[in-house]
Amino acid sequence: MSSKPQGGDQNATGQDRGSAKEAVEATPQRVPGEPAPRPVVRPLKRPARHGSHVPPLGVHPTSDGGIDVAVLASHATAVDLCLIDVDASGEFHERRVELEGPVYGVWHAHVPDIAAGQRYGFRAYGRWDPKAGLRHNPAKLLVDPYARGLVGDVTYAPEVLGSPPDPDDDVLRADPYGPPDGRDSIAHVPHGVVVGPLSPAPPQSRPRVPWADTVIYEAHVRGLTLLNEQIPEELRGTYAGLAHPATIEHLTSLGVTTLELLPIHASTAEARLATQGRTNYWGYNTLGFFAPNSAYATRSARERGAEAVLDEVRGMVHLLHAAGIEVVLDVVYNHTCEGGDDALHISWRGLDNPVYYLHDGASPAALADVTGTGNSLDFRRPRVIQMALDSLRYWATTIGVDGFRFDLAVTLARGSFGFDPDHPFLVALQTDPVLSRLKLVAEPWDIGPGGWQTGQFPPPLAEWNDRFRDAVRGFWLDAPKHGSHGEPMQGLRDLATRLAGSADLFGPGDPPLVRGPVASVNYVTAHDGFTLADLVAYEHKRNTANGEDNRDGTDNNLSWNHGLEGHTPAGDDATTEPWEAIVPLRQRSQRNLLAMLLLGAGTPMITAGDESGRSQGGNNNAYVQDNEISWMPWKLDTAGEELLATTRFLTKLRREHPALRADSFFLGAPRPHESEPDLLWFSEDGAPMDVAAWDTPGRRVLQMLRPGPGDEDAHVLLVINGGLSDVVVTLPALPGPAADGADRAPAERWDRVWDSAWDLPEPPDDEERRCDATTTLDALSVQVFLAAPGR
Repeated sequence: MSSKPQGGDQNATGQDRGSAKEAVEATPQRVPGEPAPRPVVRPLKRPARHGSHVPPLGVHPTSDGGIDVAVLASHATAVDLCLIDVDASGEFHERRVELEGPVYGVWHAHVPDIAAGQRYGFRAYGRWDPKAGLRHNPAKLLVDPYARGLVGDVTYAPEVLGSPPDPDDDVLRADPYGPPDGRDSIAHVPHGVVVGPLSPAPPQSRPRVPWADTVIYEAHVRGLTLLNEQIPEELRGTYAGLAHPATIEHLTSLGVTTLELLPIHASTAEARLATQGRTNYWGYNTLGFFAPNSAYATRSARERGAEAVLDEVRGMVHLLHAAGIEVVLDVVYNHTCEGGDDALHISWRGLDNPVYYLHDGASPAALADVTGTGNSLDFRRPRVIQMALDSLRYWATTIGVDGFRFDLAVTLARGSFGFDPDHPFLVALQTDPVLSRLKLVAEPWDIGPGGWQTGQFPPPLAEWNDRFRDAVRGFWLDAPKHGSHGEPMQGLRDLATRLAGSADLFGPGDPPLVRGPVASVNYVTAHDGFTLADLVAYEHKRNTANGEDNRDGTDNNLSWNHGLEGHTPAGDDATTEPWEAIVPLRQRSQRNLLAMLLLGAGTPMITAGDESGRSQGGNNNAYVQDNEISWMPWKLDTAGEELLATTRFLTKLRREHPALRADSFFLGAPRPHESEPDLLWFSEDGAPMDVAAWDTPGRRVLQMLRPGPGDEDAHVLLVINGGLSDVVVTLPALPGPAADGADRAPAERWDRVWDSAWDLPEPPDDEERRCDATTTLDALSVQVFLAAPGR
């Protein structure tokens, strides 16, 4: 059938399909906005089905050269599969196949002689009653929620709305309770693409890095490589570029074990951004949970079609695995790109709006928004849980990824009475034989009631630890900022708790302490918020480029500009007043933050570019910035090279010393069959910290001793000076006697291996490594000491 209006026997609001045995007949051009007449077609012959058997949801090639198709539309009265062809002039033509059913809400068919590469979509018939939550409009071509390949983009025009828009509104918005819009959307929405059978990814290729050894690197596929001149131009900003040897060399030299990618599911921009000519660069606006974002594929792969795009994604994963690097995907199952009731009508909304989306239970029906996006998927519904689990298994088994980070994960565990740690979705993640063996990370909040749930997710999930972020920023940046104005500074307790693995958050359970500190994904920065370099240069966000009058993005940055707002005009190599005093302190602050991140107990996550001082010019919400504000710079100044060397040294230190990679919570006492405590704290005079010392207001000096867990493992001592003045610290005696049974002086045991006052991870001269019974720490600095066992 042509995309031009066709004749038929049923309008867009009709309940019944009517006869499907007549030939297609043309009809005169209708006025835009009027209900679309229903075209009728000759059905294709299908084999009989027996009982309640239906094929898996989605479109799947069969051995006879056809396809099995199934789609959930439990409130629809009929559903057509639309097979779409494109002629030489670019006009779309449809062949519609009426689906059988419904069986438990699923419409299905077997269609012979359908090859890979065939475009398709669905049209759903039924009641248009928005006040009851029912929004069936067969004038709208609907994207298959299970499509494994997509071609085309959303064109923001009235055709992509279910009801007519307000012509006077600058942003494309439908009347939420208006009549159905009869304009055909086939030319304005992506089309599904039939993808041939794909063999499972070989499970033996997974690196399977233990949690205790894991170092996560959060990056954007496009932004990471687009400016890297070591990569061929045609590969920059693509999946293939991510797996290029230049990218892999950077990751491995940095000590990264696990690459966490911002969303690569197919996505689109919100209507507000599209009407402004902007894009959702981060991709947290999902259009398909099974299809990769083809915009990140090379031009060659895009031209060859959906299967070539999938091959490029799978090839990327394979090459990263060969280098020992895991791939974790940031996934957004909490909402879709369709927005609120007044927004897009392109997939889930037209198929089964009452099932897919969380509604508030009121009359007229309205969406319940706990995500801040206009809609939330309803994880009280088994079919919604099934869609998420089917998608996860597909990416794990067929694409081969190693885990997932769940955006706004509280939404995925909301039952009828709020967040439920025993939610069926979480139980499935714990018990599924495939998913339970992967790395699973929750972002443990959303914006709904009771939305902050850090520490409440069950194993094997780890969680982003915002308390670690705030404690580290607060101690090293916010408190000194206030202290520099003569105000009191916070003490040590919260920082110490976070460095020890946040047992207060992740220790409770039945039985207790089973999750270990690795459940805490420690981070100081992430894709949203200031970069590391901007944390030490800005106290106020600079988001005007986002087009929201600087209203977007958080104001609670816990940052410190060290005396002047913004970066130096010539970069942070400046040596003129007043910068010559500020710049070195900023650089030291970055090193302090990295030391807390990489040497504290827990699973560290580095944000791409922090290792070399990437700045976003003070933008702390760069989600619309697909430009050099967000892209990773690869040409570094001296300060960037020095910071990169420091980051590499700290990850190497972590990798080489098991004392820095605890996989169980510290007891602060001897473990079974051991004679010494597994963690000790000392004050600046070398004495053990007692209750009075911990409670001393404003105390800013602390020593953290982590004995080596094995007989051959070195002991590690972190010495922290969070004060604004230099301090002399007496090093503690190492637990246990020396070989001859006598105590030894600290000078005989401790070697200084790193000082955040050093620009490079090497002392300015050989004397710096030698240590007597005391050490002098500069203001706001960290030193690391090692002692070999048995010395």
